[in-house]
Amino acid sequence: MTTWADGKQRCFWANPNNERYVRYHDEEWGVPVHDDRKLYEMLLLETFQAGLSWECVLNKRDAFRAAFDDFDPVKIAAYDETKREALRQDPGIIRNRLKIKAAVTNAKIFLELAKEWGSFDNYLWHFTGGKTLQEHDGRTHSDLSDSLSKAWKKLGMKFVGTTVVYSYLQAVGVVDSHEPGCFKYQGINQSPVTGH
Repeated sequence: MTTWADGKQRCFWANPNNERYVRYHDEEWGVPVHDDRKLYEMLLLETFQAGLSWECVLNKRDAFRAAFDDFDPVKIAAYDETKREALRQDPGIIRNRLKIKAAVTNAKIFLELAKEWGSFDNYLWHFTGGKTLQEHDGRTHSDLSDSLSKAWKKLGMKFVGTTVVYSYLQAVGVVDSHEPGCFKYQGINQSPVTGH
């Protein structure tokens, strides 16, 4: 693992030439998220990432935020065909018709789960008892992502294959995959978060 100019070592995928990407690695990836709007934001971005690079999506994050009402799932769940068509004309985002439609569908299901469980946070974190799982073996899916993918598809969510779901779990800190040697690496499971 290479030591960077700032004296830190980072995961192999962090691009030293993209400050936004480095900040994401250092400040967000693998950090537990318990805010429902942020949990939806990452779900939306991960579904748009399907078949593309995360760096590509991250570079467009601000445009996505502006286009999708600051990632408010209540507003997005109410998008009609006129709004979806406007999004398809927005050059700042990934203008995939099916992914835009999926953002709306997934927002509705996200809100249904949040209502059933009191919050989407409660729902998501109950699978690990509020604990972050440490998985550093380079896998692209797990038993948890397999089961969540199957369950979410059954509910009607789109673009939630097991690889996308695993990336989502890493993005919101349910799974911490920082590599040994990375300055963010934690070799043991963290304690359960209070209230989860």
